[in-house]
Amino acid sequence: MAVHMHREMDRLRERLLRLCGEVEGQLHKAIEAVLKRDPQLADEVESSDRKIDAAEVDIEEECLTILTLHQPVAADLRFLVSVLKINNDLERIGDLAVNIARKARTLSQYPPIRLPFDLSEMWGKAQVMLRNSVDSLVNCDLDLAIDVCRQDEAVDAQKRMIREHVERMIQETPDLVRPLLQVLAISRNLERVADHATNIAEDVIYMVRGQIARHAGPTVPSKEDPTKGQIA
Repeated sequence: MAVHMHREMDRLRERLLRLCGEVEGQLHKAIEAVLKRDPQLADEVESSDRKIDAAEVDIEEECLTILTLHQPVAADLRFLVSVLKINNDLERIGDLAVNIARKARTLSQYPPIRLPFDLSEMWGKAQVMLRNSVDSLVNCDLDLAIDVCRQDEAVDAQKRMIREHVERMIQETPDLVRPLLQVLAISRNLERVADHATNIAEDVIYMVRGQIARHAGPTVPSKEDPTKGQIA
């Protein structure tokens, strides 16, 4: 029975990783739609969202089936609980990609705006956080998960900087208020992507160590810690 359960959990891990890849691809395409002012790319992101929604439902059902049939405990139970939460975060990131794509479509209707900041830099930081959170899941890498959590403040600071610039630009050029508000909304969505990446990293910390890092914040395990990098 245990062998059968672990085989099913391995398949579940593979499905979750495929969903991670699809979500990251959606985000990349949405940002490309913004930077290239391409409404067709934006349409592709929105039309592909149903696939991510369906995958999220399938993974959740598979988790519940394993829980019901095998009643796992300890590390196996923590793994399934983490998958359920990460699955939800990935679906929400997919929704944020759709939001960004819709803003891209609106922005494409206006002349280009010269911005005093680089929106792609913020995307780069959020993308690294998402990719590293997934890598920490694949490799049960506690240090990498903790590092993702620590990167969140840098993205928050960048969003605050963008908001200050946009507010100043709106005051100076009120005729650009609508496209500037789209830019501000995109920065908020990217900040939320970073938040969800942090959630995934926190779930990895819980999965590996059984430590809930959501409020107290994670602590780096010592090199002598024999449980580091292990699911126990």
